[in-house]
Amino acid sequence: MPMTGLDWSIIGVFFVVVIGIGLWQSRQAGKSSADFFLGGRGMPWWLLGVSMVACTFSADTPNLVCGLVREGGVAKNWYWWAFLITGMVTVFIYAKLWRRSGVMTDLGFYELRYGGKPASFLRGFRAIYLGVFFNVLIMATVTLAIIKYGELLFGLSKVQCIIFGSIGVVIYATLGGIKGCIWADFFQYSIAMFGAIWAAIHSVKEAGIASFNAGVVESANDFGLAGLLSHVNVVDKLNIFPDFNDPNMWVPMLLMPLAVQWWAAWYPGAEPGGGGYIAQRMLAAKDEKNAVGATLFFNFAHYALRPWPWIIVALASLVVFPEVSDIQSAFPHVDQSIIGNDIAYPAMISKLSPGFLGLVIASIIAAYMSTIGTHLNWGSSYAVNDFYKRFLKKDASEKEMVRMGRICTVALMVLAGALSLALTNATQAFNLLLLSGAGSGAIYLLRWFWWRINAYSEIFAMVFTTIVALVLTFAFNGEREALLDIQISDTFTLSGNSVKFLIAVIGTTIAWILGTFVTKPESQETLRHFYRICQPGGPGWKKLIATAEAEGDMIDGEEHGKSWEVPLEILCVFIGCAFVYCSLFCIGSFVYGEMMRGIILGGVAAASAFFLFSVWGKLHTHKS
Repeated sequence: MPMTGLDWSIIGVFFVVVIGIGLWQSRQAGKSSADFFLGGRGMPWWLLGVSMVACTFSADTPNLVCGLVREGGVAKNWYWWAFLITGMVTVFIYAKLWRRSGVMTDLGFYELRYGGKPASFLRGFRAIYLGVFFNVLIMATVTLAIIKYGELLFGLSKVQCIIFGSIGVVIYATLGGIKGCIWADFFQYSIAMFGAIWAAIHSVKEAGIASFNAGVVESANDFGLAGLLSHVNVVDKLNIFPDFNDPNMWVPMLLMPLAVQWWAAWYPGAEPGGGGYIAQRMLAAKDEKNAVGATLFFNFAHYALRPWPWIIVALASLVVFPEVSDIQSAFPHVDQSIIGNDIAYPAMISKLSPGFLGLVIASIIAAYMSTIGTHLNWGSSYAVNDFYKRFLKKDASEKEMVRMGRICTVALMVLAGALSLALTNATQAFNLLLLSGAGSGAIYLLRWFWWRINAYSEIFAMVFTTIVALVLTFAFNGEREALLDIQISDTFTLSGNSVKFLIAVIGTTIAWILGTFVTKPESQETLRHFYRICQPGGPGWKKLIATAEAEGDMIDGEEHGKSWEVPLEILCVFIGCAFVYCSLFCIGSFVYGEMMRGIILGGVAAASAFFLFSVWGKLHTHKS
């Protein structure tokens, strides 16, 4: 793409600002590991919430959404929209528990909730498994998106894309720690959202030009959003819900995500019960109220505000590039191995005019950096706190831990860049990540509220789901996936991909339940210590509380005699889902030109928000 001096200036200013943020926070971040990894546990909800949104606003996310829309229409987004339920459960049930735990990372939870060598094994193994291998796979997927942008727009090689894309984020993440990442996220999210909206506006114009050149319309200027939505290539992609007359569509797209996926699958940013970098930000909050507020804002912005600009670009790409072969023809210099429906998004970006091209490219770089920066700090926090200090050098000083954190940050980026060279598309990695966490989600929900779950529950689940994911991914891929298809009726076949997910969920669930009951429960000392700190409450702890009280140990402390709040919190989950989904569909209705429906849905969303905050006000949170 021909870049003007204005384009390069915009990108240059962007890099100066984000690197400056890292330098600004470097002194504070270097004081201690708590400052480097948790920002001193003093972060406000609004800053943490924006950071969560920015992290999940990755460079590969628009590509993923674009690929989903082109392949299965807007309705295919239910694959990730269903995770809103997971998010709302985290907001109203688990956010305050995480903040109350006081652990440095969510892996530190293992030696708070469990005891002995099994707990130590879990913490150390998952520090490497999640912090290095799993985390590197996620970052490689995001880096793949930057490779696609770089190759398509500038004709850069894969290695050049990795170097140019990562150098800035490595600098500020290494220097500034989590505070550098969070403040950079705040700046980057503003740029990324503006860029996404402008890309959507311009994509509609490009669709009008393509329709005019094809003789479909008499004037490109009169095309507009209405012309896009009525285009023959687009009309069958617009439905927000899949066709309920076709179970082959609505079962995998809607039923399975809403009925099974949200609670059964562990997925980064949507972990059942909270975890990963979401937990890291909750642990960095000033107090429980700020932890809850941050995750609530994140879920609203993530699911309701962001999708529609990407969806509009995807729909416009169906007019400009109806087939994947049209993208290949337009960009013959791009490596054939990375051509797919998901590359339509950067293909549409290439149509932007000077100045705006630089701004939108800066927004894509911002989206990339915000995600990579978070994952670098999160992964290094595991490697340093949960492996290096816990197992290799228990007497490591604070300065040494910060230094190791910075070394790990650079090392993780190198590994992610190397792995990205082997990946080909975003959907491929999405399916692998989803399958590798299938079935373990129930443990993460129940371990806070049922005393009987022990370290072996998680070990059995982890071993089984890893083996099953590898076997199903590599033994039944490509055409062989069809061998798992199950014919339910003459009109309905459960696809091999859905069968793989169900096999993983059912098998892993059986494995961890058996593992729980064939092994001994955690010791009374461990369980009482955990309960005394976190105060989860509920019938799952009645036996423990009764035993402790009989011995004069009031482990429920200030919660003694108070009613369990989880039923009220579950009500908040339902109201919160109604609020966000109605907001999502309200915006979609206005995009589709259905004004009355939009007004009605907006009214329902507003009423849900009012009711939500009324109920939420009855819940109490601890101040710290």
